[in-house]
Amino acid sequence: MTDFDPATFASVEPQEFARLVKATPDAQIAQVMQSDVRGKVLDEVFNRMPSLFRADKGANTNTVLHWAITGAPDGGSDTYEVVIENGTCTTAKPPQREPKLTLTVGPVEFLKIISGSANPVMLFMTGKVKAKGDMALAASIPNLFDIPKA
Repeated sequence: MTDFDPATFASVEPQEFARLVKATPDAQIAQVMQSDVRGKVLDEVFNRMPSLFRADKGANTNTVLHWAITGAPDGGSDTYEVVIENGTCTTAKPPQREPKLTLTVGPVEFLKIISGSANPVMLFMTGKVKAKGDMALAASIPNLFDIPKA
């Protein structure tokens, strides 16, 4: 990503990150996500989720969600857990609880979803996002977070 510096990623505001993802060609995002900074990027994305959680929309939601981001440099995937309960959101890696929903997605598509640069329903319909478990939960996820817009 052109002006993306993983060393200072923690200081990049969500809207700026969304702009970077939108402005960066998929091949360049894929290259970043195949490099040694992949873990830093994913860790920071998941570390921010609790602050982007909309407690007003998720107050009655109690669930465990796993995100499996494929395309790791070793050919595997990175799985993160998002727990929403009692009006709060927490994240963990590795996952510690049984999920109600597991979403499996490539790294480019994941960054596009969380930055508001891609429609998750369309990605699901075209097979780029796979969902296993509670499909109603899958449909409600975008409403539970303030997804930044570029």
